[in-house]
Amino acid sequence: MPVLATLALAATLAGTVAASPASAAGLPRGHDVSAYQKNVNWSSARAKGAQFVYVKATESTTYRNPYFAKQYAGARSAGLVRGAYHFALPDRSSGKAQASYLLGHGGAWKADGWTLPPALDLESNPYNRKHGCYNLSKGAMTSWIRSFSSEVERRTGRPPVIYTSTRWWNTCTGNSRAFASTHALWVARHGTKTAGTLPAGWSYWTFWQHGSNGKLPGDQNLFNGSTTALRKFARGY
Repeated sequence: MPVLATLALAATLAGTVAASPASAAGLPRGHDVSAYQKNVNWSSARAKGAQFVYVKATESTTYRNPYFAKQYAGARSAGLVRGAYHFALPDRSSGKAQASYLLGHGGAWKADGWTLPPALDLESNPYNRKHGCYNLSKGAMTSWIRSFSSEVERRTGRPPVIYTSTRWWNTCTGNSRAFASTHALWVARHGTKTAGTLPAGWSYWTFWQHGSNGKLPGDQNLFNGSTTALRKFARGY
């Protein structure tokens, strides 16, 4: 497969520059990376304030980030809380199959205080812009997400974090509220001082991806809580 999708690929290609969110002061800063970042200088990222990172592990059931193992281990060695994310292509295979692929290639979770629950990256189809919802109905998309989530929770004990934008979620799931009470939200909203209106059902965000460029390699993120709360979230209690 050619250049593979990554979090907020459209924003990156458009050259979006990160703003400094008004709510950034005091919140743990982090980032997300993929094969685009290749050999990350983790000690430098840590020195610049990174406390957590999500690393792309898989996409559909056909792609594995060739730098994942090195990136994932490097982040841990530098003292970052880290987790793995999966780029969903819901038109390629079932949610269960893609969850299994993620978990089989680095996306597992354990309650060690350093591992974030796996994240499901849901965004507009980067391979066919005319079909941003992957040619699935709103009900079928919601069912696909449920299938992915159920498999992750069955095998790890935790539901995945859901990464998405308000526009995509409300358009492609029909304003579904089915996951808001049980799944942490990682909301994508770039170039603004607040995270804005959240996807249907969620009253707060756990992670906010607020830009594609900044001090840290890859996309720029915040955690909605203290450093202690971040570690508790990683442990799962």
